[in-house]
Amino acid sequence: MKSLSERDQKHLWHPLTQHKLHPKMLGIVKAKGAVLVDEHGKEYIDGISSWYTSVYGHCNDAIIAKVYAQMQQLDQVVFSGFTHEPAIALSEALISLLPQNQEKLFFSDNGSTATEIGIKMALQYHHNLGKKRSVLLAFEDGFHGDTFGAMSVSGLSVYNGPFEDYFIDVKRIPVPTEDNLGSLLHELENTMDLDAVAGFIYEPLVQGAAAMKMHKAEHLEKILKVVKSHGVLTIADEVMTGFGKTGRYFASDHMTEKPDIICMSKALTAGMLPMAVTSCTQKVYDAFYSDDIAKGLFHGHTYTANPLACAAALAGIELLTSEEIQKNIGRIIQWHQKFDAEIKDHPKVAATRQTGIIYALDLDVVMERYGNVRDKLFQHFMGSGVFLRPLGNTIYISAPYIITKDEMQRIYDSIREVLEKF
Repeated sequence: MKSLSERDQKHLWHPLTQHKLHPKMLGIVKAKGAVLVDEHGKEYIDGISSWYTSVYGHCNDAIIAKVYAQMQQLDQVVFSGFTHEPAIALSEALISLLPQNQEKLFFSDNGSTATEIGIKMALQYHHNLGKKRSVLLAFEDGFHGDTFGAMSVSGLSVYNGPFEDYFIDVKRIPVPTEDNLGSLLHELENTMDLDAVAGFIYEPLVQGAAAMKMHKAEHLEKILKVVKSHGVLTIADEVMTGFGKTGRYFASDHMTEKPDIICMSKALTAGMLPMAVTSCTQKVYDAFYSDDIAKGLFHGHTYTANPLACAAALAGIELLTSEEIQKNIGRIIQWHQKFDAEIKDHPKVAATRQTGIIYALDLDVVMERYGNVRDKLFQHFMGSGVFLRPLGNTIYISAPYIITKDEMQRIYDSIREVLEKF
């Protein structure tokens, strides 16, 4: 009988994969808590929550129970012209969790569509008000998804190269640092034509795909104040950072200047089912509220506000706000701090950084993002029963909140081995 890995190769095309270089996929047959099990029975600690989604652990019993109960009541119904209890209950729960200026929610399917909708909201907001603003502002090295608007505002050419001639107009600025903040603010105030900019989209505090590049809340706050003073809508891409990873419910909670629009997905449904939400202020919504049908936001997805996904999200919020999960988040933060104190001065470590439960270290080696050394690192981790996906020379951890101390120590031990072997 053929293995899953062998059967996979006949028809499947995997994301972010050059199949000629990496033809073989590992078959996973089971997951529970922070552990994945492959078709040969080997276990792996999921150190990145399966792309930052399964933050309460895989196959969480509380989430399964809520989704199962919903499955017997209402599985799917079109969300244009109809509504249902799971979507309404989720809207109430989310609004109570989000920054206080958020009032309206627009459902979609994934992180890319969440940001795509945020971009469309910003562009059409000004159009509906009779203003010509067609430029978007974004950070260098940002990543916001793979649909065309999301690609346009993303700055990683490894993903976007073949499509760049077709993008919307985007101005890029560097991520703020102690050294460049003054010149950056001067550029925004005096050089850049912010009156032509419709929206500023940013990953608050942590740029995930840019190898967990981090910036300070007080620096971002100053940028937000400047752009908002020019009528630019601010769009926080919290697809990765949302739902507790930065130590607060949302990264935007670290600042007093709140975004006009927030994009959410990934941990929204705890890794159980695909769904996304783009929230906005009443001011943004009001620009679309009109007797003129053309001023409406004509965007939709078949599985918008799917009742099962809403049930999973509601169960996830219950867990996130529980005393147990909040204590677990605090423990993980402390574990990372202790580990960092141990290895940050190692001769093979170029730099370390941490925001909440997200921890990253850069190896002092020159390597390609998807090169042979990176592949060797990945194979080392998998060989030691740890699932981490290095980004170039950056090793990062974003483990489930329910991970045990022993499981986290296995991740740390595997990284220690890297520092001795590579």
